[in-house]
This record gives sequence, C-alpha cells and structure tokens, in this order.
Amino acid sequence: SPMAAQEPPRPPPGIAEPPEPEPGGRYEAVVPHWFYCKVTDTRERWVPFSAQDSERLEAAHGAGEEQAALVVPTSGGRYDVHLRARRREAVYWEEEAAEVRRCTWFYKGDKDNKFIPYSEAFSEELEEAYMVAVTLGEWKKKLESPNREVIILHNPKLMVHYHPVASSDDWVSTPTEQGRPRTVKRGVENIAVEIPSGEPLQIDHLVFVVHGIGPACDIRFRSIVQCVNDFRNVSLSMLQSHFRKAQEQQQVGRVEFLPVNWHSSLHSTGVDVDLERITLPSINRLRHFINDTILDVFFYNSSTYCQTIVDTVASEMNRLHRLFLQRNPHFRGGVSIAGHSLGSLILFDLLTNQKADPEEKEHCGQGSSTTSSTGGIEEVKEILKKLELSEYCDVFEKEKMDKQALFLCTENNLKEMGVPLGPRMKILHHISSETGMKVGSPSQLGDSSEDGRSCQYRDVGLGQVSANYPQLNYKPSIFFAFGSPIGMFLTVRGVKRIDPNYSLPTCKGFFNIFHPFDPVAYRIEPMIVPELEFEPMLLPHHKGRKRMHLELKEGLTRMSVDLKNNLLGSLRVAWQSFTRSPVLALEAGSSEAEPEAEAGTEKQPDTKPEEPPAAVKEETPPINVGRLNGGNRIDYVLQEKPIESFNEYLFALQGHLCYWESEDTVLLVLKEIYQTQGITLDQPLPGSQ
Repeated sequence: SPMAAQEPPRPPPGIAEPPEPEPGGRYEAVVPHWFYCKVTDTRERWVPFSAQDSERLEAAHGAGEEQAALVVPTSGGRYDVHLRARRREAVYWEEEAAEVRRCTWFYKGDKDNKFIPYSEAFSEELEEAYMVAVTLGEWKKKLESPNREVIILHNPKLMVHYHPVASSDDWVSTPTEQGRPRTVKRGVENIAVEIPSGEPLQIDHLVFVVHGIGPACDIRFRSIVQCVNDFRNVSLSMLQSHFRKAQEQQQVGRVEFLPVNWHSSLHSTGVDVDLERITLPSINRLRHFINDTILDVFFYNSSTYCQTIVDTVASEMNRLHRLFLQRNPHFRGGVSIAGHSLGSLILFDLLTNQKADPEEKEHCGQGSSTTSSTGGIEEVKEILKKLELSEYCDVFEKEKMDKQALFLCTENNLKEMGVPLGPRMKILHHISSETGMKVGSPSQLGDSSEDGRSCQYRDVGLGQVSANYPQLNYKPSIFFAFGSPIGMFLTVRGVKRIDPNYSLPTCKGFFNIFHPFDPVAYRIEPMIVPELEFEPMLLPHHKGRKRMHLELKEGLTRMSVDLKNNLLGSLRVAWQSFTRSPVLALEAGSSEAEPEAEAGTEKQPDTKPEEPPAAVKEETPPINVGRLNGGNRIDYVLQEKPIESFNEYLFALQGHLCYWESEDTVLLVLKEIYQTQGITLDQPLPGSQ
C-alpha cells in the first residue's frame, strides 16, 4: 500500500523518465559559489561572496593542493580568506574570523526561511548521488546526513530533507511519517539569494573615518566598522548613479573608507575598573551608559587620557596607511580624513598641530618658524633664569629646546630629561600661567584681543589640553567633520575668532557638515566672519532638487509675503481713491495716477517672488570665509526629511547619527574628493558650489 500510495505522483516524472537515461551525458556539474558565515547575536547567517570574489576563490581552490595554503584577498582587499583553514579574517581591524564554505547544496532553514549550505563533504555525497540519479534515471535516492537525518532526491525539481520531530527508533525507515520536510536545492542559482556584483578594483582615494563618543555609532548601536561599511556601500551606489560617464571612461574606480577605532584602546587602560569602583549601584544601566559614552568627552579634556586618545588615533591612522600601501603598492591617490562628533574635534586638534614644510609655512601665512633658531634657545634660558633654574640651561640646550618646544612639554617629558620634581613643577606652573601669551611661531588661529593677531596657540593651540600631538605620515587632502562640536569647543577654550588667513598646516580642505536638528553640531563660519549674518550652504539633495516639503514651506512663505503685499497694495489704492474722489479738479489726474499706482502695486507681487532667487544670487558673489577651506564655504547643512520636520526634538538624536547612510553627505564627500582629481559629476547639482 505504501508503494501504491506513491504511484500517483510517479506519472509526471515517469513521462520525463524515458528520455533521462538515454542521453547519458545530460549531467552537468554544479557550479559552486563561496559563502561565509556571519554571526550576529548568536544567530548564524550565510552570506555569499561577490561574483568576482567567488570566482577568485574557486580559481585558487582549483589550482590544487600546493595552492591550498594560499591567502585570497576579498571584499575590496579588506578581508583575507585563508583557503586551507576556510577562514575569513579582517585585515584592517579586529573582528572574529568567519567560517568560509564552498557551497553547492542548500536546505531551507526553520526560522527565517533562508537557505543554509550543507557541509562541503556532504554536498559532495549529494552531488554524487544526483549524478548517478541523472545518468541512470533512477530517482527516489535516499541519503543520510551527518546528523542522521534523511534526504530524498525525488526528481531534479523535488528534493526533500526530513527533519525529525521527535527522537524515535524507526523514523529513519519512515521519514514521511515522522519528519517535517524541508526543501533542498542544488546550485546557488536555484536559491533566492542576492549575490553582490563586487567593487571596482581601482582605488582612487583613501579616507580614514574616526568615530565619536562611545562604542556605538548609530541609533541601532552598531560599531564604527558597520557604520563605515554602510557609508562605503552608499558611496558605491552614488558613484554608479552620479559618476557614470567617468566610470565608463575608466577615470573613476572607487573611494576606500577605513574605520579608526580609539574607544577600545582608551577603555583598556584599566580606567573602567576604577570607574566601576566609584559608580553608584542605582540606575545601573544609565550609569554604565554614561561611563561608556559621555565620559569620553571628559577623558579627552584630561591631559592623561587626551594623550592616550591622540596617540591612538594618530598611530592607528599611520598604521592603516602603511598597511594599505603595502597591500596596494600601485596606489597613487590622495588621503582624506573624516570625523564624527568628538572624532572630528580630535582630528581638528591633531591637524592644527601638524608641522608644515618650511616652504608651505610661508604659503599658509603662518610666519617663519623659530624652532631651530638660537634666539628660541636664548628665550628658554631667560625663562629658566627668571625661575632661578639656570643650572638646567645645558639640559635644555642639549635637547634643542626652544620656547615653542618648552610650551609643548608635559611632566613626563621633563622627567625623561632628568629634571627633578621641584624644578618640574616650577616650569609647568610657568607654562600654565603663560597660556594667554604668544608662543613660538604664530599660527593665527585665535584672535581674542584688540591688537589683531596676538592670541596665538593658547597652551598648545587654542586652549587645547597639553599633550604631545603626534605627526601623521601623510598630508590629508580634505578634512570632513560630521555633526561636529569644534565651534563650541573653540569658543569654550576662549577662541572668539579664527583668523581669516589661518589654514590647517598640512590640509587645504575643511568641510563642516551637519543635520539641522543635530544637537551636538555647531557652525564654524561665524567665528571667521562674525560681523556677517548668513546661512550655511544647503546641501543639494542627491536626486538633484530640494525636498518637496522644503519647497512647499518656501512656497508658502513666499505666498504669504505676496498676499501681504497685495493686500497692502489694494488698501493703498482704496485709500488713495477715497481721499481723492471729492476733488473734481483732480479727477482726471487721479484717474491717470491710479493706473500708475495699480501698475506699481501689480508689479510688486511680480517682483516679490523674485526676491528669494535674489537672495540666492546674493550668496553667489562668494562670502569670504577665509582660507580654512581654501577660500570656499565651510558649513554645509543637510535637508531634513519630511517626517523629521514634524518634531525637531523627537529627531534630534537621529539627526546626530544620520550621516552614515545619508546619500547627500556621501555625495558631497565624493564630489569634493574627485574635484581634486579634476573629475566632476555627470550633471552638476543645483545649489552646489
């Protein structure tokens, strides 16, 4: 009876069966595709490599045993696959290694209906059984999986994996009764999975991205690595949509974005244990959150931890740069840097403390350097004499200490020079008491006194925390700040103005990009031109127009102005006719005057709508915002989404964390980067510079 029960479904395969055995060569080997296993919150997900990566892995695999120890770079060179170990490892950052599999056969999972690949060994068994079934035309093949579950190949289109419901001795013999069937598929083309097309091989520019406070970088509490992955993916789609011509002419490859993580180094100093001891036990989660995030701002304002942070950021950026050049020896592009939130302030402080080449210094308007001049050493001797520490003059001379270097000294430096505690304290006290005075070579960043350019670096630059700021191995082309508090920190440090002639010593471009509701973001331009009131540049929408609700808002504002003008105009006309009507002698004149008046008032509404464009025209003669961004505008504001304009407070936090997936932000970054190479967008966006 079981056989009889199985007979009815047989005719369809039966019809197809006679031709099956007869062409023995009908069997075609399955095309494998390579996958890696992504583990998130203990959930496993098998993700396909891009088509080009999979082909490269397959070619290396096919090269035989001698190639098995080969390491294949994948995902644009950010991950290496160790073929023999079947492991995928991150190159530039720390991440748990992922299992890699050469996949040919898949079964549908229970939870999310996603297909899961069988192990390579069992896939080979399945493929062998399939080959025999196809060539001999003998179906109904029954195989046992490594977990003693049963797979039956009914026909090429119907293959089933029976998952046992309960442990039973006889379920293997009657899987249909005891098991729950799961679909089995052969070959990646038969499962619903999107295979990424891969990234262009040519890298035109490198961008390092530094995160802000805390370990999480967005509203979904994801790490800097995940957020930068998003930013990179958006950049690839923006390149396809806005740089198509340049891509077709092979002028454009892609921009590589690499994350720079400093939070973990700071919190591995043991400070968390010390904080834990003094943290109150109540509202535990909130306190833990504050310790992990908001305290980063205070750490940065402490000279001990500020040194750790700037050292970590600079050394990590230098390490990544060296590693990138090792792996991409033909790279000839530029390097830019981007910082989010506190990360942008760290970068700004690092950049203000970079040393420009002597010829560039003159170019930057930073005055002549006094570092190696004997005059500088004489000044130090004067200071030591005043502090009654003349016996240490030789020590300072031996270390080639001029006044600027002295003011960069920390207690550790003086200790290393062999200066005892008492004199150390005197020197440090003198340094801190002199913080409002001119130090070393003028940098013209601050200007908070009447005599124009007097308040220069205040205690190592603008009231920065006293630290030894390391040098970068390269000169960044552009510095992008997202949701940045730089303006606020400079003001709090006592910098009222930034000298219009000031530019960052080694970096010619600076863009301050922010969301209108971002509570952490501040402007920079009003610190350069405080006497002028003007709006930041509105970032054009990536689809090439203003968001509709903004146009509507603008239209309504314009309409209310027009209505007001029309109303005033018609009232004026009515009043004129009312006052003139009794005077007969003037009737003729008034009748001539009225059309004139009407014409005047009629014209007004026509000219009024022209006013907003006129305001835009006023901006086109560029506002001079100094040399911080090479004479170009610095502040750029994103356009809020329609839903965000309903409640500014509700979307404030999201406003601070929105930059990673913002097409408009990414497009500005790409536009400015490629402009340095003389490559422009296919179509210029309205309102862009």
